Amino acid sequence: MGEFNATISAGPYWLSVAALALGCVILCTWARLRPGRWSPRAAKVIGVVLISDAVVDTVRQLVDGTWTLRSSLPLALCNFALIAAAAACWWRIRQLVELTYFWALAGTVQGLLTPDLNVPFPHLEFFEYVIGHTLIIVAALFLVVGMRIEPRQGSVVRASIITYIYVALVGLVDALIGANYMFLRHAPHQWTLLRLMGPYPWYLVTGVAIVPLFFALLYSPFWFARRRNDSGVRPMSASLRTR
Repeated sequence: MGEFNATISAGPYWLSVAALALGCVILCTWARLRPGRWSPRAAKVIGVVLISDAVVDTVRQLVDGTWTLRSSLPLALCNFALIAAAAACWWRIRQLVELTYFWALAGTVQGLLTPDLNVPFPHLEFFEYVIGHTLIIVAALFLVVGMRIEPRQGSVVRASIITYIYVALVGLVDALIGANYMFLRHAPHQWTLLRLMGPYPWYLVTGVAIVPLFFALLYSPFWFARRRNDSGVRPMSASLRTR
């Protein structure tokens, strides 16, 4: 896809994102305050919509003849995060939930704020992009905030290692087929947050350094909450021993 056409799609794009964001807030708040059997079912619905979005995108490209090996494989981080998020919503495996949380808030948010989109509303690709990117974030927040499947101790290290391995594998695919997934071979033509990390190839070095920092920042609210809970328990147990 090309650069985002602000004159044609900016209004509908941000209105769509805002509507889905409002739905996310309502859904997460309701799940946190009124948990029940509906929550896992809602998670599965989100997962089904995510996979459907990926299938529709592939079928559309095959039908209109735009599918290519060098640009259409689900290897960009947002594409793979979509698959991970769908699996996390369906099975709620803790490792998948953690990856979805870190990848969504550290990576997919960037794609949502600096969209790589050049089709106008209401083109099918427009909805694919908005729904796919927004629902990855919705899935992450619903699972972690709404359903309280919080990242575990050591999740930052595990997620960082998995991310490095995944990037290395994508880099190998890029080299073999001459692709540029994840912009590992050259910088994107459109403006993205990568430009704040330096020119190619230095943004790759910057990315390696900041991945665990971003993940640690996202994990910090849970770390502080656990520290606060621990500090609240110890005085009570100590007072019981003195009686």
